[in-house]
Amino acid sequence: MPAPGTTAVVIVLPEAGPLLDAAWRIDPALVRRGVPAHVSLLYPFVPESALTDQDEKDVRSLAARFPAAELLLEEIVTESGFVAVTVPELQPIVDAFRAQWPGVRPYGGRFGARSTAHVTVSMGADNPTTAAHVRTAIGRLLPLRTRATAILLAVLTEEGWRPRFTVPLGVPDQP
Repeated sequence: MPAPGTTAVVIVLPEAGPLLDAAWRIDPALVRRGVPAHVSLLYPFVPESALTDQDEKDVRSLAARFPAAELLLEEIVTESGFVAVTVPELQPIVDAFRAQWPGVRPYGGRFGARSTAHVTVSMGADNPTTAAHVRTAIGRLLPLRTRATAILLAVLTEEGWRPRFTVPLGVPDQP
């Protein structure tokens, strides 16, 4: 479990929530409650104690470069106890954020330097039967249409994840 002060930059996809709900019905331990369906752009991001005004400015600037997007979720992947749905349309945004902060290792390097843009549906599905049940359950919900409209910078506190700010995609920062 990450420590308080850990930050993340994500795109929340509320319409993908039913995927997490389906995994939770199979085993509540597979889903982090309180964390909505999302695509991580950088996790962990810069620790809150080291986060600068320039970091925040750069997040806002990058968000302005990419328009809101209609997405179609349809491909399920299973790897290392994770069940996820890929979101290839968001890969350019993921890559831009990782290029902006080359010293930040996504997922602590667990999935290599360039992991695929995805919505994590379940974690810890180490039992192949459980993972298969999750795949079947979410497969019934796919394809699923959703929309990416904003980037969220969140901070982990003692009480859970809290938004620091949200910035819309494709909207230039106002002076």
